[in-house]
Amino acid sequence: MIELAASFDSQFESIPPFYLYLLIGAIIFVETGILLGFFLPGDSILFSAGLVAAAHGEVNIVILVTVIFVAAFFGDQVGFVLGRTVGRPYLEKHKGPRIQKMIERSERFYERTGWWAVVAARFFPWIRTFVPPIAGASKMNYYKFLSANALGALLWGVGITLAGYYSGSISWVKDISYALAAFFISGSLISAFINYRRDRRD
Repeated sequence: MIELAASFDSQFESIPPFYLYLLIGAIIFVETGILLGFFLPGDSILFSAGLVAAAHGEVNIVILVTVIFVAAFFGDQVGFVLGRTVGRPYLEKHKGPRIQKMIERSERFYERTGWWAVVAARFFPWIRTFVPPIAGASKMNYYKFLSANALGALLWGVGITLAGYYSGSISWVKDISYALAAFFISGSLISAFINYRRDRRD
């Protein structure tokens, strides 16, 4: 199994780092900035990106975490501005009962914790997509949101990526980093797809 995973890694080593930066940045931006991206596996992607950066010297960890921070920060900013300008209709256009339930949970979370909700929501799948537009629709002070957004992007985006990066220093993990990344991301995507299908059936 280890040999198979290592073979999988060798096939992906030739991918230019630029495409990795671009792909991860785009995914993180869409997940945090556009309601359609709520199903994307942000946590798994961040950790996996760190694993790959540790195992393959062509991937610069400084550039990687910078791209991730910028994508996460501006993604939330877009969500906030859309919520502030469009208001509740932006949230209500998604009619699925499961999604509406997640929006309601996100609203309660925001009402209870305010500024901290923007920071903490980063670590909760689905909720992190809905809190920025909720904060915008609730007319949260722009500069308060800005500070919470920056801190959340740092702790979540940079923090989880670095956790994966330092985990990748373990020798056997380094040898199969791409295979592990594919495993984590595939598992997350399958779970997200199942939840999406359930929502469509409800």
